Amino acid sequence: MKHLIIYAHPKEGSLNHHFLETIMEILQSKNHEIVIRDLYQIDFNPILSLEDMKGQRMGIVADDVKQEQDYISWADHITFIYPIWWTGMPAIMKGFIDRVFSYGFAYRYDQGIQKGLLTGKQTTIINTHGKSKTEYESTGMDKALSLTSDKGIFTYCGLEINQHFFFDKADKADAEVIEEWTRQIKEIF
Repeated sequence: MKHLIIYAHPKEGSLNHHFLETIMEILQSKNHEIVIRDLYQIDFNPILSLEDMKGQRMGIVADDVKQEQDYISWADHITFIYPIWWTGMPAIMKGFIDRVFSYGFAYRYDQGIQKGLLTGKQTTIINTHGKSKTEYESTGMDKALSLTSDKGIFTYCGLEINQHFFFDKADKADAEVIEEWTRQIKEIF
């Protein structure tokens, strides 16, 4: 199987990086093809420019966007790994979505009806955040996160979500908790 991992965290020793390494080990042990796009490492430009916007409707994208779209087209399974900051994805990941999941590539409208173009591809999303699950549930933030990312981006573009992990209080997680989260990830992959 062809696996694309889109990763966004600037710190190499982060918990997110631990999850990245865990998934890589599992996939390598099963001889899967893997491509990792570390958005910070490749210095991905997250700024959706006016030129980008004009080109998208005509099917014209910048070379860096085309490269990322080629990786997405290649993949059978796309894994997104990123922290939740300020109740959303890091700016670099949001900019990736803005630029790469463009009209005509990730979605389009047929006679006014939206159609996702990334059908047939599976996705797994792994998020860490500092607040507790209880805090997110009491404010409705858990539903808002699922609505804006799962429905508003991933399924909107036709991706089939296998699992969306929200690992809470990640900044305070001890070794036992991290081991359990790692077990859950291993089980999925």
